[in-house]
Amino acid sequence: PSDVIGLETLLDRPYEHEALAMWPCEICCLPVQVVRDLSQRNPTLHHELRHRWQRALSDADAWLTELSTGSARQRVARLILRLSDHGPGQPECRLFSREDLGAMLGITTETASRTIAEFKRNGWLRELASNHYRVDAAALQETFS
Repeated sequence: PSDVIGLETLLDRPYEHEALAMWPCEICCLPVQVVRDLSQRNPTLHHELRHRWQRALSDADAWLTELSTGSARQRVARLILRLSDHGPGQPECRLFSREDLGAMLGITTETASRTIAEFKRNGWLRELASNHYRVDAAALQETFS
């Protein structure tokens, strides 16, 4: 919620990635010229956009570090924790195919499948629906603490 994508267009650069919605979401698109005009007239907005851009860079750096280091088990646990909602109550997470998990984490599809199965056996993931889980965040956190 309230995240920003495509800030590269403000520099007349193409967006280098694709985005895929994993579940229903709402998107608000603003034309680049509207954002540029608002940024010139509203320094607070300009500051907020720069802040979000920096946060996006920091998040990307954290994703790369967290998801490309450690054992396969640690990588899967970190990904699940990053994808989990952090609202009231026990967190929930929606995952995607094991093939996609493996590709994101630099592990084989089989390793991703075995790790998810292990987490389910341990009770750290409880399946609510297909690829939708209730997460024992504390237990997963312990896998790499």
